Amino acid sequence: MTIDVSGQAIAAVDSERWPAVARVPHGPVSVTAGAIADTLFRRAAARLPIRVMYPDGTVIGAADPTLPTMVVHRPETLVRRVGRYGLIGFGESYMAGDWTSADPAGLLTEFGKRLAELIPPVLQRFRPLAVVRHPRSHLNSISQARRNVADHYDLSNDLFGEFLDETMTYSSALFETLPATPDDLVRAQHRKIDRLLDAAGVGPGSRVLEIGTGWGELCLRAAARGASVRSVTLSAEQRQLATARVAAAGLGDRVDIELRDYRDIDGTYDAVVSVEMIEAVGYDFWPTYFATLDRLVTPDGRVAIQAITMPHDRMVASRNTYTWIQKYIFPGGLIPSTEAIIGITERQTRLRTVDMFSLRPHYAETLRMWRERFVERRDAVAALGFDDVFHRMWELYLAYSEAGFRSGYLDVYQWTFAPTGRP
Repeated sequence: MTIDVSGQAIAAVDSERWPAVARVPHGPVSVTAGAIADTLFRRAAARLPIRVMYPDGTVIGAADPTLPTMVVHRPETLVRRVGRYGLIGFGESYMAGDWTSADPAGLLTEFGKRLAELIPPVLQRFRPLAVVRHPRSHLNSISQARRNVADHYDLSNDLFGEFLDETMTYSSALFETLPATPDDLVRAQHRKIDRLLDAAGVGPGSRVLEIGTGWGELCLRAAARGASVRSVTLSAEQRQLATARVAAAGLGDRVDIELRDYRDIDGTYDAVVSVEMIEAVGYDFWPTYFATLDRLVTPDGRVAIQAITMPHDRMVASRNTYTWIQKYIFPGGLIPSTEAIIGITERQTRLRTVDMFSLRPHYAETLRMWRERFVERRDAVAALGFDDVFHRMWELYLAYSEAGFRSGYLDVYQWTFAPTGRP
């Protein structure tokens, strides 16, 4: 099938599985929006230390061929998507193959460094009219939260196993030195987990609650310290593998893994830990999440979380916006700001900050290793039933995330709280 800009499906894109990717915006509105997007994009690219190459041989941007390069294969399709759907369209263009890059993380890092400057101020005033609103159907009610989690974490344990290390840890590592090598990743993941358990005071006899099991590595490390661990997850796939790993380690008498929503947990615990789970909670439920942590920790206990954050002004601007990440990767999620977390905990809970420790450069390095491994394992991923569009989508997701931390747009903290205040 040939490609045109008339709204016809794109070759090699399954229109039933990827309807938005297969369709190209058409009509007068799309033509006008595409022309505007083209002008703005070319102006922005000309100011950045990147190169943009077009099929006719035109090159915009830096002269240095070693700098991150964006190769545009279908210019009109790209700008129509961006003009109609903004950053969602930009991501869908990559999924469709409208543009490629040998260094997508480097390219997106340069965009991320100057994100606030790329759109002229006069046009930023019209942003609320142009953005796509977040669908209310993705709101993380107890029933919908299971579906949102399943959309990502129940894809396939084998898929995650292709690019994660043997610990199956899907969160930032903590390396001893940077830059690091893939051989350092297992030790770095253990170092990250151990630091969080230390912050939470986990030791022999500790009653530990983990919200968000992952594939069980934190359970294993906590139980090996002599703690008793209750862990909850909404992912059936994760629970299955985590339970098997706990049993294989001979720690089944110390660890109980449940398929349960965090809002349905009872009891009290000496330590409550949660690693990169708040990002999936959703803006409307952050107060509920922290109120739950507060309710479940003993008066002399500790809460230790690992949380990705973004600048507060960007969080406020995007909290009702439907993003490419939400549409394709994490439905219902939103990254909080440090200001939002502090405001909620101090106004509505007993939880007060004891310690904050940033792992930002470590996450960029972790993501680089995951992305490189994912690209290397392309054939193995395809053998699991995931097509080229999915592969491009996930490559972009990993590159986009890496760029967020390298540019400073994103941060990630190990955050320790004590229930010492008054709500």
